[in-house]
Amino acid sequence: MTVAHRRWACPEATSLSTVLGVHRRGTGDRAYRVAPDGSIWRTVHTPDGPGTVTFARTGGQVTARAWGTGASWLLERAPDMVGAADRPEDLVVDDPVLARLVARARGLRIGRTDRVWEALVAAILEQKVTGTEAYRGWRYLLGRYGEPAPGPVPPDMRVPPPREVWRDITESDWHRSGIEPVRMRTVRAAALVDVESKAGVLTALRGIGEWTAAHTRIRALGDPDAVPVGDYHTPSVVGTALIGERVDDARMLELLEPYRGQRYRVIRLCEVASGMPERRGPRMSTRDYRKF
Repeated sequence: MTVAHRRWACPEATSLSTVLGVHRRGTGDRAYRVAPDGSIWRTVHTPDGPGTVTFARTGGQVTARAWGTGASWLLERAPDMVGAADRPEDLVVDDPVLARLVARARGLRIGRTDRVWEALVAAILEQKVTGTEAYRGWRYLLGRYGEPAPGPVPPDMRVPPPREVWRDITESDWHRSGIEPVRMRTVRAAALVDVESKAGVLTALRGIGEWTAAHTRIRALGDPDAVPVGDYHTPSVVGTALIGERVDDARMLELLEPYRGQRYRVIRLCEVASGMPERRGPRMSTRDYRKF
């Protein structure tokens, strides 16, 4: 089996799992795996076709290897996927609290995939539901409609289907996946549009709000300023990290305003350096619409 590879220098503190982990949809994600040696494997449907790419670091270097018809496309963009072109220095750190977060998350970078549809459909599946519910649907639909991943990968790994296939998923399979009609219709409507060049106007599409558009821009474009307003946890994470108390969306936006242009970077610093605050009150329940 032919394998293409690429190697480049990487800042010593960069954590591949932190950068790439935003693409992982649960521990059973068929498109993302962490190998026993610590390397990270992802499958992507590129403009050239399906591909698998793996990232591993040794000292100050990262090596990417790729398989499939999309291998060349993946290797060309591999450094950007792990944030090589990111500019963390653009965040002006003039507050001691933020300085501590930067120190704790040393080397944090924001990567980009340049695959808008892949990020958009995953974000739609995660709209207003628990992670468990969204990941269950993603796992089922990849198993049903995804192509087997190229390369020496576990047999259950799949390449996410292209936009045209998502458009044609049957209603019965949407139901079996646990995705209710509202999200199904949103995916179908978005699949009628070539979104790869329209990441800046996603909210013009039916069913796509600020939260979904922000998560799409974060993953596909590495947007350091995207703010997922309406998130269930983010305001609490930001408020607890920056001022020691839970806040709502409006207060979160006030706290982030001094960092406009780098607001998502601050959010990510809060997530990585401080983690999730202690949960209080009722949790969102996991629903199951499936009937067999």
